[in-house]
Amino acid sequence: DATLSSSVVLILINVGDDDLKAQINKLWQEVNSLKEMQALQTVCLRGTKVHRKCYLAIDVPKHFHEANEDCIAQGGTLVTPRDIDENTAVRDYAKKSLPGAKDFWIGITDMVKEGQYVDVNGMAINYFNWDRSKNQPTGVKRESCVMMSQASQGKWHDDVCRNLKKYICEYIIP
Repeated sequence: DATLSSSVVLILINVGDDDLKAQINKLWQEVNSLKEMQALQTVCLRGTKVHRKCYLAIDVPKHFHEANEDCIAQGGTLVTPRDIDENTAVRDYAKKSLPGAKDFWIGITDMVKEGQYVDVNGMAINYFNWDRSKNQPTGVKRESCVMMSQASQGKWHDDVCRNLKKYICEYIIP
């Protein structure tokens, strides 16, 4: 890249050897940051942007863990609604982007400690949207992963993590 090469040459001319390594590291950080922003823009264009997040629906069903690993590989995580507005936005986006999907994975689980729900980064969850009319969460030990139900208007159900479901990845906009 010509711009990168000329920047490196300018650094070599203007800085002593002591500062050279720091200047080059700073330049590479800027280049990597630009690459990440470009990737995020691409995701936001393919999906949708809501508040300070982008959502991208994936219509290939996977197990909960495979779905989350796929999101991580793309620079995000499974979508985790943090309040009623986000939950509604995710539900509405899923209706458009995952037509026919009656439910899909979201990034919440109680795998570590039964009944203690956390996001995929292990952080405590403060907002819940359980489908109480269906006695959710059931508390069954085998059902450790959470899905959003379209049939229940965006309410949450716990389910077996090995079940295959479509999913939505979320990407935080810095």
